[in-house]
Amino acid sequence: MLAPMSRLVWVTGASSGIGAAVAAAYADTGATVLASARRDAPLRALAAAHPSVVPLPLDVTDQAAVDVAVADVLKRYGGVDVLVLNAGLGQRAKAVYTDLAVDRQLMEVNYFAPVAMTKKLLPSMLARGRGHVVVVSSVVGKFGSPGRTAYSASKHALHGFYDGLRAEVYPDGLRVTLVCPGYVRTEFSLTALHGDGSAHGVMDPGQEKGLAPEEVAQAILRGVREERNEVLVGGVELAAVHAKRFVPGLFERLLRGRGT
Repeated sequence: MLAPMSRLVWVTGASSGIGAAVAAAYADTGATVLASARRDAPLRALAAAHPSVVPLPLDVTDQAAVDVAVADVLKRYGGVDVLVLNAGLGQRAKAVYTDLAVDRQLMEVNYFAPVAMTKKLLPSMLARGRGHVVVVSSVVGKFGSPGRTAYSASKHALHGFYDGLRAEVYPDGLRVTLVCPGYVRTEFSLTALHGDGSAHGVMDPGQEKGLAPEEVAQAILRGVREERNEVLVGGVELAAVHAKRFVPGLFERLLRGRGT
């Protein structure tokens, strides 16, 4: 169940995958859930299945639209109790073949968009003395991955920002949780970018065999309840996180042989 403070939850990237599962899971606890994504139809379908879900179509990279949406939400609801920043974009190309514009796009979607939304909502959370920011990162936010250099960089940037923010706002009653999923059965690899910016369009084998989004959603809800700083969730791929820490030489040799 939700903690008593968790009355209004705002989830970005809620049209499918982890975001949709988190929105549904929170709705099942009785929370009012604002579900945001660029695609409106999946949000309406989610709301039809879960009456406490409120569709709120939004392009998180459109700062003017974010400003308007945040102002409207604060006016209507007074504040957001749990903000789940899940919108993201992947990569499938070696660095040498990746246009710099693609690197910038990945940073815009994966780093600047969540940071901008956090900064818009942070003053209201601080004024209320409560709020929980949940940021969906990745296991490759813990180590660099070949074929995903810009994606890894964008996720590392999230850790730098939100680890620092956690320490800043903790005395004010706010909490920050970083979520690092491994392989999850979502559409994520389909929309990942090649070096020229085109869509990958293929379901990667690892994702096909990954966790169900609902499993990740439950891990996120537990992490919020327990006020955890970080949530690692996945399969055997999580071993890479521990290998980098405890046997870095072996980890590097394995990574070199991985390719893209």
